[in-house]
Amino acid sequence: MSFFKKMKDRMFKSSSKIDEGLDAIVQDGGEEEELREEELAQAVAPVETTSEPEPEPEPEPEPEPEPEPEPEPEPEPEPEPEPTPAPQEVPEPAPVEVPQRVPQEVPEPAPVEVPDASPVEEPPQTPVTMNVDLTAPLTEETPAAEPQKKGILGRLFGGGEAKTVVRRTLDDDMLEQLEELLITADMGVDTALRVTANMAEGNFGKKLSVAEIKGLMAKEVSRIMDPVARPMPLYAKRPQVVLVVGVNGSGKTTTIGKLASQFKAAGKSVVIAAGDTFRAAAVEQLQVWGDRAGVPVLTAPEGSDPASLAFDAMTKAQADGADLLMIDTAGRLQNRADLMEELAKIVRVIRKKDPDAPHNTLLVLDATTGQNAVSQVKEFQKLADVSGLVMTKLDGTAKGGVLVALADKFGLPIHAIGVGEQIDDLAPFDPEEFATALVGLDR
Repeated sequence: MSFFKKMKDRMFKSSSKIDEGLDAIVQDGGEEEELREEELAQAVAPVETTSEPEPEPEPEPEPEPEPEPEPEPEPEPEPEPEPTPAPQEVPEPAPVEVPQRVPQEVPEPAPVEVPDASPVEEPPQTPVTMNVDLTAPLTEETPAAEPQKKGILGRLFGGGEAKTVVRRTLDDDMLEQLEELLITADMGVDTALRVTANMAEGNFGKKLSVAEIKGLMAKEVSRIMDPVARPMPLYAKRPQVVLVVGVNGSGKTTTIGKLASQFKAAGKSVVIAAGDTFRAAAVEQLQVWGDRAGVPVLTAPEGSDPASLAFDAMTKAQADGADLLMIDTAGRLQNRADLMEELAKIVRVIRKKDPDAPHNTLLVLDATTGQNAVSQVKEFQKLADVSGLVMTKLDGTAKGGVLVALADKFGLPIHAIGVGEQIDDLAPFDPEEFATALVGLDR
């Protein structure tokens, strides 16, 4: 997850480009609606919203048991009003009026009758206070039940709060705008049409918000890239030869150093061959990575034949019983026939030592090249039989969608992606994390 966060933070150019485009598309002809917070946060609204009505009957039985305990405290106050008739019985003998029996002593009982009447008035006051006490617990219980209902609704519907969001009907005009947006993100015309067509399936004519469109888009991108997300296979063959190719400045040398360090940390014995004999900085870079990872780096004089170095490196790796031999190659443009022929020569030479070599041919692609990466894959696949891809520099481009186009067009395995210069900035490719980061969603 830490790599996902780093990837999402560093792919801000791609995600912000799609964010801005989607906001503009939805605002154009959209209408404001009130939605729950949970609906706004969920990427797949149709799936989530269908499950919402199911828990609604659950809170209904919960308030039912609450009134049941309410009658239970009612019998408790019933004995309490019993003493109330006691004071009422007192006034009953009063009307019998002893003074009626002694009418002659009217002046004397008259003052006595007045104090007797006063206590008769007091007892009715006491039951009034008792009635107030009885209603008090009832009023206390009713507000207690209300927050419970709110709490249940809060758990089910994210607090029940509603926010205003703009939604637009997914029609032909909106689909055309989405296609143009994906093409500008360098996803390619064919792939953009495929993604939007799949998004429209089952959702055409529905009103969608930006968050819901992002969810649908991420789902389709992940679906396209899921079949190609595979780690580089490891074989029992020793040494397993890994040939790394790519154009100038694509990040081959740095990728080899990171992979060698990670394989070494996994317990594999690795040997690196600095086959880029035309650029002195490449040899120095590999030596730095080799020292850092404790991996030997085989070099040759500047300008020497890289094919002969690859042959010697295979001999050395076989003698040492190394698990992996990673061969760096000089950068070459796919339209330079002479340089591409030199790469073919390296393949022919190492196959003299092992007919199955190279066991892996990794093509390192620079994400900033955009659709030019498509032509690179075509040419390198012809001469070097590319077996897998590594995409670098996704942190420096707004065109990360080219990786989706490559997956859709060629179906080659994508082993790893890079978003920086540190060793932990190269990680196995995860289609779901990539799609989520590309469209700017949070996991």
